[in-house]
Amino acid sequence: MVKKLPSSLPSAIFIMGPTASGKTDLAMGLRQYLPVDIISVDSAQIYRSLDIGSAKADAATLRKHPHRLIDIRDPSQAYSVAEFVVQARQHMADITAAGRIPLLVGGTMLYFKMLLDGLSELPEADQKIRQEIQIQADSVGWGMVYRELQKVDPLTASKLHPNHSQRIQRALEVYRLTGVPLSKLQLKGKDTGVNKDYNIVQIAMMVSNRTLLHTRIEDRFHSMMGSGLLAEVQSLYNRGDLTLDLPSIRAAGYQQLWRHLNGEYSLEDAVKKAIFASRQLAKRQITWLKKWSGSHELYIDDQKRCYSSRIICDESLKILRQHLILQ
Repeated sequence: MVKKLPSSLPSAIFIMGPTASGKTDLAMGLRQYLPVDIISVDSAQIYRSLDIGSAKADAATLRKHPHRLIDIRDPSQAYSVAEFVVQARQHMADITAAGRIPLLVGGTMLYFKMLLDGLSELPEADQKIRQEIQIQADSVGWGMVYRELQKVDPLTASKLHPNHSQRIQRALEVYRLTGVPLSKLQLKGKDTGVNKDYNIVQIAMMVSNRTLLHTRIEDRFHSMMGSGLLAEVQSLYNRGDLTLDLPSIRAAGYQQLWRHLNGEYSLEDAVKKAIFASRQLAKRQITWLKKWSGSHELYIDDQKRCYSSRIICDESLKILRQHLILQ
């Protein structure tokens, strides 16, 4: 078992990495050796009914390896990074109080970042201003709205892609409400992150050969299709209350198949575009990780092949044993 650390701070583990890198398999593998409870850090897996396309573990696996913060929202509902931070902190505290170690795993890097650094007191959502920004985007396009954000808050804009409409909208909303850039407000929350409350061992799953990761992404998406992803999206589509404006439906894979059902893409084109979107997601995640400080890089391949889950787990345990006192 894990003894109390010399720093007296409770332990926590972060496992981060690009999509299809094997994060969830590693987290579940570590449960054989450490008293860890898993918290999901995934902005798609929070939604009920987004199962296959979000790479959510199946029901039997989740019974054996419970994950917190999955299936907590209907796809029609929004979910903010602020909500994640509050809920993740509470789960971490509950797990620690039970004498176990919180293990946070996922690829939503903004969630990790805000959990680590803390959030300042930001204004609540203002539907009128949000609607104004949406109307502006419908008129001139999100590219022009993004350029406006670059003028008023270049630091926040530099961290976003011009297609990150929800985050662009929120940053502009905050600025219009307060007159202060979101990036400046967030600096005030730097002392409220969990990094001051926990001894956190961060593992970043990295790749030497992007082609290998791209192949894994493609193979996994075809496997999802074979497991019924199109039917899953069709079921969501048939509800009648969901649209492409929602974060849930904009998730990679769901958006492209939704557009196929709308008659915009053939199925073949939708699959190709979904795979491309997943690769672009992986690229952004890797960019985050390359700039990340305080993490231990764990490569999942040796240029020619991807390592087995057993090897990756063993290497992770080596890293953890350097920072946790084990019997």
